[in-house]
Amino acid sequence: MSLPAAFERGVIVAGAGVSGTGVAKLFRQLDVPVLIADDNATGEGIVTTAEARNHFAEVGTVVTSPGWRPNSPLLVDASFARLEVLGDVEACFRLDRAGIFGPPRDWLVVTGTNGKTTTTGMLAAMMHQLGEDTGKRAQACGNIGLAVADALTAPERVDVLVAELSSFQLFWSPQLVPDAGVLLNLADDHIDWHGSFEHYATAKARVLTAPHAVAGIDDSHVRDLVARTGREDIIGFTLGAPAPGQLGVVDGRLVDNRSGRLTDLASADGIEPAGAAGILDALAASAVALTQGARPEHIQTALQEYRVEGHRGAIVHSAGGVDFVDNSKATNPHAADSALTGAGSVVWVAGGQLKGAAVDELIAAHADQFRAVALLGTDREILREALSRLAPEVPVFVTDSTDPEEAMDEVIAYAATVVKPGDTVLLAPAAASLDMYSGMSARGDAFAAAAMRHY
Repeated sequence: MSLPAAFERGVIVAGAGVSGTGVAKLFRQLDVPVLIADDNATGEGIVTTAEARNHFAEVGTVVTSPGWRPNSPLLVDASFARLEVLGDVEACFRLDRAGIFGPPRDWLVVTGTNGKTTTTGMLAAMMHQLGEDTGKRAQACGNIGLAVADALTAPERVDVLVAELSSFQLFWSPQLVPDAGVLLNLADDHIDWHGSFEHYATAKARVLTAPHAVAGIDDSHVRDLVARTGREDIIGFTLGAPAPGQLGVVDGRLVDNRSGRLTDLASADGIEPAGAAGILDALAASAVALTQGARPEHIQTALQEYRVEGHRGAIVHSAGGVDFVDNSKATNPHAADSALTGAGSVVWVAGGQLKGAAVDELIAAHADQFRAVALLGTDREILREALSRLAPEVPVFVTDSTDPEEAMDEVIAYAATVVKPGDTVLLAPAAASLDMYSGMSARGDAFAAAAMRHY
């Protein structure tokens, strides 16, 4: 197979990070001339962005790492020089579709504001079960598991790419049309990068160009985007009973109503993460898997065996009828809303860096679930003030400690005094972690350790 024309003359790769060096290695394996442009790195084949401009006439394309913004000077100048600017995932898609690595793969793409990693993991597990029958090997990739470039060149061929892709990656992928795509949900995120919610949503909605498109229709923003496509064949998924053309939940079971006749798929009990968020992710993964030929037994087995990635709703400690659930990954109010929905009575552990996000809607929606609330972090007073207005009857404890271990110890010690059997102590901070912790994983680990010490 011949190399796509865009790459024949050579490429400039913008960014010497993991994705940039990975795609540069891929091109070099194909004997495509490559320069990496990065002002903060040195090494063989790496030039500054200023030096890279001197090589525009020698190449046909600039391949950018996903984090580079559209207004980055090098990318703007490349566009003025009539060079195509595209992302590393787009480059991989074009190379794969051209047959450079053998018969093209099946591309199953998962995106959304929250739940991407869980849905991707569930879908990969379902495709693995299907692969036991078909012989096709599936691999989670993109922002989970392998980089897409590494999946394409793996020593053992990967036939199905189950790719978690961000809005950045989709923005830089103008020709990417996956075989199946799912848009889970949408909320304000990365607006500083995209410039507006509309642009962010448009990037995410590229997955809806897939022949098999799946959408979370409980989300009003997603419904609007589905309506704009004019398509009537997009498969919706919902926590309620599904209309024809949808998947949903009936009597505690995941069911498929795409044909207008209900087909039982799996139990909604025991899905990780627990609660509405996990069920929605399972429905999304099931919908995509069904379009690829999966059967209910593949879906049921995959969901029984799937275990949630760390800090995404796993039960990290249980004692005395109380579960401690670590959803430290809930770093914005939208994610916290998903974690709280269906969680029952909780002692909510929250706080950190809200980054300007509004919390009133979140608190009003879940006030009746709160046994109590324990707050920590730099924006704890914003949350306390909102709770005093919107849920004045809920007991609230606030630690002013800025020591990460001490602060978590204090909130969990408080939780241990108020929680009752049947409750959940839920870490779903609605805020970022870097005010006190090295990342959301460290915050989750501190939560788990404190839970085991105090309960």
